[in-house]
Parts: sequence; C-alpha cells; structure tokens
Amino acid sequence: MVTTKKGWYVGRKNNNKLNRTLLKVKSDTELKFGLIGLSLLVFVAVFASLLVPFDPYFFGPDVLNKLGENQHILGTNHLGQDIFSMILYGVRTSLMVAVGSALISAVIGILVGGIAGYFGGKIDLVITECINAFMMVPTFFLILLIIALFDSSITNVMIVIGLTTWPSNAKLIRAQALSIRERTYVKSAVAMGETNLQILFKYIIPNGIFPVLANTTIGMSNAILTEAGLSFLGLGDPNVISWGQMIFMGKQYLTSAWWISTFAGIAIVFTVTVFYLLGDGLNHVLDPKHKSRKDA
Repeated sequence: MVTTKKGWYVGRKNNNKLNRTLLKVKSDTELKFGLIGLSLLVFVAVFASLLVPFDPYFFGPDVLNKLGENQHILGTNHLGQDIFSMILYGVRTSLMVAVGSALISAVIGILVGGIAGYFGGKIDLVITECINAFMMVPTFFLILLIIALFDSSITNVMIVIGLTTWPSNAKLIRAQALSIRERTYVKSAVAMGETNLQILFKYIIPNGIFPVLANTTIGMSNAILTEAGLSFLGLGDPNVISWGQMIFMGKQYLTSAWWISTFAGIAIVFTVTVFYLLGDGLNHVLDPKHKSRKDA
C-alpha cells in the first residue's frame, strides 16, 4: 500500500513537471515564433522543386529583369537566373550546412565534455586546456585557411564548421557532468557495479544535454552566417546555390539591379533570426530557473 502511494506521488510529480514544461512552451513567444519559422523553412526546403516557377540553374535570356517582369517575381540576375527560385533553393543549402555542422559540433562537444566532466582529475585538466586552446584560435580565419587549402565543397564546409565550433558545447556538458556525477543516482549506479561507459551514456549525457540543445540551435544560425560569408568571399561551393554567393554576384549591380543581393540578404536575416528565437526559446523552456509569466 505504501509502495502504491509512493508510486502515485512520483507519477503525479512527473506529470506536474511535464505540465510545467508544456506551459512554458505555450507561453514562450520566442519559441513559438521559432517553431513556426522553422516549419516554414523545412517545408520550403522539402518542396522547393515544386514551388519554384523556373529552374534556378537555368541561364535564360531574361537578363536583369525587374521585379514581376516576364513572370519573374523577384526579377533575374545578370545570367538570367530567376531570383525567387534561387532563394527557395538556397533554403536547402542553408539548412544542410546548419544541421550537418551542428550535428558534428554537438557529437564531438558532448563526448569530449562529458568525458572531461565525469572522469575529472588529469583527464579533465588536459581536455580543458585543449578546449581553451581551440577557443583562443580565431575560428573564421581558421575556416578560411582550411577551405582555401582544400576543396570548397558543401560537405567540406559543414565538416570544417563543425570541427571548429565544438568547444562551446564541450564546456557546457562538462559543467553539467561535474554536477551530475555527484548525484545520488550516479553514486548508486557506481556502487551497483555499472561501468564508466554505461554511467556516461545512461546518466551523465542524457541528463546534461539540455543546455547543449539550446546552444546547438543558436550554433546553427552561426553556421549559416559562416557559410554565407565564405560564399561571399568566393570560397563557397560553386555547384550549389547559396545566398552568400548571390550577394557576391549581385554586389556589382547594387545600383542597377539591387534585388539580386537584397532578397538573398533578407533570407539570411530571416533564417538566422528563426534559429536565434528557437535557441533562446529552448533555453527558457529547459532552464529550471526561468519562470513563465503564468508561473510568476
């Protein structure tokens, strides 16, 4: 009978915690707008081939058409490519870079930071110094150097961004691991004979990953900006359509054909804002210290 009451109490406590989390999701405006914007971007990326009125890779005779001229909603560039179609296809490139680089950064950061925080001692000292060394290196210039030396394909861009942005995730998960390893359930798992690998992947990482999720989402926006910057400098993948590449091609026509660069820049601003809202909203929801307006 006591066990039943205890189980009922624990279940009710977990339900209350879930309800509070759902309440935060509903009341957090930033997260709601971020989710709406992300849904729109994903929809466009998936159905871009059906939404475009023209082939974005086609060099047509309609050169530097103005907005709405010859059925080109946002005009054309100096090569006759439809700007609206290029914008929609650019969503795929941006999301590919954001997700790919974020996954690489998150996986490396979680593993390195989790190991450092859980084992501590000399292992933590060595890994922490490595993290600090990576954080002191100017990331963008390192990316420029690597891309200039190797192939500038979209895959290499994702890998390089991911390999240079993991330290922030590592520091977050390390701080979580230092706290979680002192919890009662972790010490009980050690006493029961569970291996360090089991404890790391069953208790440390799953319970400390939430700040990394919010940070990774914000990191996606930085990855999009980095890819756009590389493309603007002529170091992007020439075989894919990129908003940064569009801005680069249109900068010489700013006075006569402003629409080439302008709408690509607006697309970058919109996408980056969506990921920032999503990351900030996740941080509010997952942070136990943050209170929603209804809780206050």
